[in-house]
Amino acid sequence: MPVLTGKSAELLELAARRVGEPPAEIDTASLRVGVDLGTASCVLVVLDGQDRPVWIDSYPSGALRDGVVVDFARATNTVRMLKQRAEETLGISLTTTATAYPPCIPVKDARACTYVCEAAGFDDAVLVDEVSAAQRTLEVVDGVVVDVGGGSTGVGVFRGGRLEALDDRAGGGHHLDLMLAGALGISAEQAEVYKRERQAEALPILVPGLQRIAESVRRMTVGADDLPLHLAGGALMIAGAGGVLAKYLERPVMTYPHALLITPLGIARSAA
Repeated sequence: MPVLTGKSAELLELAARRVGEPPAEIDTASLRVGVDLGTASCVLVVLDGQDRPVWIDSYPSGALRDGVVVDFARATNTVRMLKQRAEETLGISLTTTATAYPPCIPVKDARACTYVCEAAGFDDAVLVDEVSAAQRTLEVVDGVVVDVGGGSTGVGVFRGGRLEALDDRAGGGHHLDLMLAGALGISAEQAEVYKRERQAEALPILVPGLQRIAESVRRMTVGADDLPLHLAGGALMIAGAGGVLAKYLERPVMTYPHALLITPLGIARSAA
């Protein structure tokens, strides 16, 4: 299964080094901020004027379910805390941000993401869908961007760099955790840790769940079978997961290092 290198991979490697560790010198003139609320965790990204990550931080959230804000206060407190930590580290006030929502959810639910950011202290929040945000990082010309989050799987079909189709289905990392938890007789929280730390043992148990995600992708990409898939999101950061999708769908699947950071980086790039 191909693992892409190049500009996007280099950006992700740099971003990984910026998690909790800013560079020695920062040009604060044109900083842009992105907030990925997330089902499992909330991620805040700060980019400089050259789109280089200067600060990345995250915190477990649990305030969203299937991409919808279900605990407004918890989501707000999490974003406020991440914003304050970034401001203290960078020595600057962050006033505007971008945030994202899963494709195809109701408009009122999408707007709730901006309300969370504003309640957390941002004056304004630009709204973008998660798949388009991932595309801003990967810059796929002809391909399918698949953003597998904690609660849902979003798909965008791109030809010539233009978005041709956008769709979303329930099912993601949380559902894989539930499957693993049921098989092993442990909690979903323990299953998430097990999935990360014992990937070789978790993969065989998760194959049916991964095939279910693959089937959702197949149904959302009818007519685009000729295009490779580009995987974003943290839910499928399990060694061998991409290979399961590639075998089931019989098409190329591209994976990236630190795929959890793809969408948050793209959200920040979408900020005004």
